[in-house]
Amino acid sequence: MDKEKSISLVLRLGLAFSLLYAGISIFYNPTDWIGFVPQWVRELSGGGYLSLYGHACFDILLGLWLLSNKWTFYASILTALNLFSISLFNLSQLDIIFRDVSLIFMALALAILSKKNS
Repeated sequence: MDKEKSISLVLRLGLAFSLLYAGISIFYNPTDWIGFVPQWVRELSGGGYLSLYGHACFDILLGLWLLSNKWTFYASILTALNLFSISLFNLSQLDIIFRDVSLIFMALALAILSKKNS
């Protein structure tokens, strides 16, 4: 396996783990995650749990997509945008979401790497 493929694999595994963990954890412990749903979304969606479960499904699908190594550029861009939106709407919780900022840069690095190889 060449160096770029190894780097891509490590980035995809790291991002996929984070997405899959969050998505699955939301289904097992939704009350631990509802605080990350912006208040206006909770008000629009009757408490926010429906949107939280929808986001969990989205995270799981993104994680699986990254693992598939198909259209990696698009999967990584969508992952970066997803994490950026989470960070943007939770700036007051920067002591928790600071990890998401690092993951955004991982997703962008993967996008750059995969675009170069396509």
